[in-house]
Amino acid sequence: MKMIYPVLASRAFLWMLLIINIAGTIYGYVWYQWQLADTPPIFLPFVPDSPTASLFFVFVLIAFLLKKNWGLLEALAIVTLFKYGIWAVVMNLLVYVVNGQIDLVSLMLIFSHLGMAVQGLLYAPFYRIKLWHFVVTAIWVLHNEIIDYVFLMMPRYQTLNLYIQEIGYFTFWLSIFSLEIAYILCLRKDRFILKIKT
Repeated sequence: MKMIYPVLASRAFLWMLLIINIAGTIYGYVWYQWQLADTPPIFLPFVPDSPTASLFFVFVLIAFLLKKNWGLLEALAIVTLFKYGIWAVVMNLLVYVVNGQIDLVSLMLIFSHLGMAVQGLLYAPFYRIKLWHFVVTAIWVLHNEIIDYVFLMMPRYQTLNLYIQEIGYFTFWLSIFSLEIAYILCLRKDRFILKIKT
């Protein structure tokens, strides 16, 4: 793993990731536009889960390029990138199981969201997350579960409407697992220092 860290710390690679994540974030919010249009304003921050996760990472990358660490955004990024990345992969595969077919859009969503989950983990050694960052992130993520599965504001997959309870149960434990991964990878003393190369 240490062999890839010089690449991750490359300024050119960080800029490439930043551009990709900005484009993906914009696309994600556009993808949610129909659901956002009829979402009560109080719930708007909690509906577009994946683009908000990548938006957190956009700010993390900007901080890295500025040779800074923004710990709270790093905590939010690693947990939500992994959680919603894996969640979207599983949901699209579940749609395939239910429908018996998969289209190009679903394949694109699977691979792009898998990339979300991976990129958040790859930069874990460079994060500077404190306990309070982790606690705030846990509150955000678990509160989002309430918004999604009590007030029914989760991303819409009409094919899966019959499985909302099961999906909610799965999502809760995925949140716990995502938080556990972040705690193991980031709340430790022996971390790498990110040195940006020119």
